[in-house]
Amino acid sequence: MSKNKVDIAQIDLEKEKEKITDIPGLIEYAHHAGSAIIKPEDKGRIKGTAVSAMHDQTDRQFRQLYEQMQTLIEQAKYLQDRVAVSERIYMANVPFQPVIGKIYYLYRKKNGTDLLSMVSPDEWGKSFPYASFEAEVRLLSDHTWEIVKTNNDEFNY
Repeated sequence: MSKNKVDIAQIDLEKEKEKITDIPGLIEYAHHAGSAIIKPEDKGRIKGTAVSAMHDQTDRQFRQLYEQMQTLIEQAKYLQDRVAVSERIYMANVPFQPVIGKIYYLYRKKNGTDLLSMVSPDEWGKSFPYASFEAEVRLLSDHTWEIVKTNNDEFNY
């Protein structure tokens, strides 16, 4: 026999019926020459992409949480400084009644005690009578003191 001839007796018609369907969109292979190419999915690649995306997203969320923590730490430090300066002012010599919202100046005297003054360091000129200027402060409505400017490493604001 020639190589190009098909032996009909060798064809299993029952087996060939399994390759035929009334709904060709549901079979797992292309059912004619013009069908779309069907490729099996690379599940390892899909999982790898998903894991990479998950790590990227969680890394962003960790960075965001870290930034929020930094902000909270800065706010806590600011509150600690406000408490410290408020305590120093309330222990200091204050020869007047401070008014809420006004600016005052905290000085360290040569004997080591503190004094709250209405006179700024610039207004003293060359006759500066104190050991050091500590902070420019504003009395807040809750009777704590906001640090406007400082000349002291103890207060960072």
